[in-house]
Amino acid sequence: MLAIAEVTPAWYLVLGSLLFTIGAVGLRVRRNPLVMFMCVELMLNAVTLTFVTFSRMLEDVHGQTVVVFVLVVAAAEVVVGLGIMVALLRKEPEATADDLTVLKG
Repeated sequence: MLAIAEVTPAWYLVLGSLLFTIGAVGLRVRRNPLVMFMCVELMLNAVTLTFVTFSRMLEDVHGQTVVVFVLVVAAAEVVVGLGIMVALLRKEPEATADDLTVLKG
């Protein structure tokens, strides 16, 4: 019989650090504003996974409470960030993150 390994909190922490690293590398390497935005969202999700893991390990609800606030901030970021990016990319379809002078009135 094949033994199934138990999923411990260490697995979740490794997954969270891997997701955060992928997001940070993508943020540094890519210049497309939409891809950079997605990388920031990936980093936020990695942090929320870590908060929930530590909350479960310590049997405390405060980490999960912080996750609710992080998700609210992420939702507000999506609304404002996507609005800015759509405005930027409509005016200049091939714009990169270095071309923020396009946003000047």
